Amino acid sequence: MAQRLLTLLVTLLLTFPAQAQKFQLHRGINISHWLSQSSDRGDIRAKKFTREDVKFIAEQGFDHIRIPIDEEQMFDERLNPEKEAFTLLHNALAWCKEFKLKVVVDLHILRTHHFNATDKPLFTDPKAQEQFYDCWRKISAELKHYPTSMVAYELMNEPVADDPKVWNVIVNRCLEVVRESEPKRKIIIGANRWQSFDMVKELEVPAKDKNIIISFHFYNPFPFTHFRASWTDQKENPLWVTYPGKMAQEKDAQKLTPAQKEKFGWLASDGGYNDINTLEKQIKQAYDAAQKMGKPLYLGEFGAIHGADEPSRIRWYRDIVAICDKYGIGYTAWDYKGSFGIIRNGKTQHEMIKALTGK
Repeated sequence: MAQRLLTLLVTLLLTFPAQAQKFQLHRGINISHWLSQSSDRGDIRAKKFTREDVKFIAEQGFDHIRIPIDEEQMFDERLNPEKEAFTLLHNALAWCKEFKLKVVVDLHILRTHHFNATDKPLFTDPKAQEQFYDCWRKISAELKHYPTSMVAYELMNEPVADDPKVWNVIVNRCLEVVRESEPKRKIIIGANRWQSFDMVKELEVPAKDKNIIISFHFYNPFPFTHFRASWTDQKENPLWVTYPGKMAQEKDAQKLTPAQKEKFGWLASDGGYNDINTLEKQIKQAYDAAQKMGKPLYLGEFGAIHGADEPSRIRWYRDIVAICDKYGIGYTAWDYKGSFGIIRNGKTQHEMIKALTGK
């Protein structure tokens, strides 16, 4: 009798519908500059991310990927879906199903909102807001047949509103739009001002919705993680930056010109000190705020650029992972093959992968 019950229990577990399984994120990687922030189209775009890439990611110990998508890649200006782009997305989701990876589909950039743009009509123009909601009506229509145990939606990447209350109104309306057809889908909502750790406390989301995940991004200390990055003011940094400890050496700071010293001298002072305790205090602000909301927390982006001091990079990644593991925060590194990537110029970054997944 006992053996029969055991057999029945195992059978039930094996045949339990995928829709009822838990959606959990632990270790992930961002598939950047594929369906987002790229002018590539046709065969070039198709070959940038393939079944072999998904297989490789799964073999390295990652359990999910985050796929940024841009409005201008997925839809024409009248919001008609671009067939080629959605075919690529569906292909990627099929490969993830094959290799048992979960997926976060992240609406990264809108025509009316870019996280680094000065003008962001999304926050001031009702028509722009309706277009945002329509994007999600159409994305949901394309993807709603995928199991809720496999695919989650991130409504928008790195909102930058002057007033966080404005973002709260817009994102909650967008949530309502998706909930009209998908009440059980996991929805990821990011904090205002580039999803900053210290802005999570400003988020307002429905307390009764148990399928919301709160997201933040983390690139601190910025002069280290974006060391001499060409698109930032750090490109002019004359000092060599390391982690942990003071980011720069006092003896090197003494050689700076007065103008350089004013801009970068602090990196060699106590104000430029960072270690695992510094980072933990910052990340815990996001964790405590999410706990207060009764929602799980997700670190959707973090990374240190190639070109920064390599031993420091690996120490930084290990510390971020240790903090996330301590608080049960799922994380997704930025990125796969970009300037922060686990593959760099065709070469696998084994130490970086080991820091992220233990493999």
